[in-house]
Amino acid sequence: MATDTKKAQELTERSTEEKLKFLYELQTIDSEIDKIKTLRGELPLEVQDLEDEIAGLQTRLSNIQEEMNDLEGSIQKKKNEIVDSHALIKKYQEQQMNVRNNREYDSLSKEIEFQTLEIELSEKRIREFTGQLEDKKQLESESKSLLDERKGDLDDKKSELNSIINETQKEEEELKRRSDNFEDLIEPRLLNAYKKIRKNARNGLAVVPVERDACGGCFNKIPPQRQLDIRSRKKIIVCEYCGRILVDIDLMTQEASPT
Repeated sequence: MATDTKKAQELTERSTEEKLKFLYELQTIDSEIDKIKTLRGELPLEVQDLEDEIAGLQTRLSNIQEEMNDLEGSIQKKKNEIVDSHALIKKYQEQQMNVRNNREYDSLSKEIEFQTLEIELSEKRIREFTGQLEDKKQLESESKSLLDERKGDLDDKKSELNSIINETQKEEEELKRRSDNFEDLIEPRLLNAYKKIRKNARNGLAVVPVERDACGGCFNKIPPQRQLDIRSRKKIIVCEYCGRILVDIDLMTQEASPT
């Protein structure tokens, strides 16, 4: 705890010029990292979108196959009911041969008629289920084709992304290490302000030089007296228009070292 307090005090006590040098150097490094990320472009998002689409297609395919299984089960159930109805018809026809009166005969005839209607209804339902099953098979085939196509697209995008990552990984890791080193040299309050400005800035620039009497971020004119204050490096000055931290152009030629 004492060590952390001492370090925080040392960071706070650095001269404003040192703070500005470290901030500008950190900005330079972070901008290089941004360039590498820009090189990857939309590829990471495209990969994520394809992975999400593939997951959705797989779920859809699973649901279709489950519905097909249900239809096949329903078809088999109706076929079994037809077999049962035929067995009952045969049974009732045999019983008609041994009836004792017309009432019993008519009763068995009604049962035979009922089972015949049940067979016709089951056959109708089988035709309906079969039609639905054929539609599901067509949908399954289309979904499988689309899934294979998207998997191929994903492989291509991943290969392209991995190629870029492999080419830039070593450079990015070194830049990230240097960025971390410079962050350690900047007091937390100032570092947080830098990160907040950088996050809100369209181009990721939080620290910019004054060039041609204008802010290097938003290009609005900087009053002469304010430019003198910036060149004096006695305090941290931000652009009154865009909120970026301003440094004088000469500071850019002085390389800071994270010692």
